[in-house]
Amino acid sequence: MEKLCEASRRDYANPYDLKWPETLDQNQWCFSPELISIYGTDVYDKLSEADKKRLSFYEAVNFFSLNIHGEKPLSEGLAHRLYSKRNISLSPYLHHFLDEENKHMIYFASFCLRYAFKIYPDKKMSIPQEYVAGEEDFLFFVKVLIFEEIVDIFNIRMSRDERLVPIAREINRLHHRDESRHLVFGREIVVSLFKEYKDQWSKETLQKIRIYLAQYLLATWKEYFNPEVYKDLNISDAYDLTDRFFDSPVCRTRRIEISANCISFLLKNGILEKEPSL
Repeated sequence: MEKLCEASRRDYANPYDLKWPETLDQNQWCFSPELISIYGTDVYDKLSEADKKRLSFYEAVNFFSLNIHGEKPLSEGLAHRLYSKRNISLSPYLHHFLDEENKHMIYFASFCLRYAFKIYPDKKMSIPQEYVAGEEDFLFFVKVLIFEEIVDIFNIRMSRDERLVPIAREINRLHHRDESRHLVFGREIVVSLFKEYKDQWSKETLQKIRIYLAQYLLATWKEYFNPEVYKDLNISDAYDLTDRFFDSPVCRTRRIEISANCISFLLKNGILEKEPSL
């Protein structure tokens, strides 16, 4: 915790120092083409170069919107856990974590609202449920970890992609810089909580958790395939095509490749017993 706190202090940044272009030319790449949700499909291949670049803009807006919607409940959960008796030793770093997630939302929302004048809406539904001892904390942190493991792969690749407009590269770079610490923290606390509680949980509870996490991973990926993005590009039958895009072999292969490290971690530590279907 001390090392993470020290690193956060060293990398402290003011989000309002970021230099924003007045306008953003949509005839440039804002999202790495190989990471675009429908890259490799017949619909993508038929697009003109200009439309592919315009699609990359809307994909960037969707990616940043997903991050906003992912980080709002994360921030709420971190704030809820500040100074709790169980987490008192973690509180110094949770302050940094919370501060950095707030900055990330500023980066993402600023891009979306400056250049697209909107944020794509959140489509998740929250269903209240009862938890056994340790289950709620474990699910909170493991869901955060899964989401951030996937996002960070995108951040790393796009921060290094010289085809992208500088502001898109910089947002991805800044996000990865902080997320690299969040992932270290997340892996440690997820393993710690799982080891502490797994023998206390019944077989039924463990099975329920594993099914839920596999479904959560799949649901997270489905959010990358947003029909509103395709509609904004004037792709006809956008809603009908979304499932076909998601089920295409090329898109499934990309999901598996990007998720590999995350799934390997979950399997190695016994959190999952088999690879989830993506």
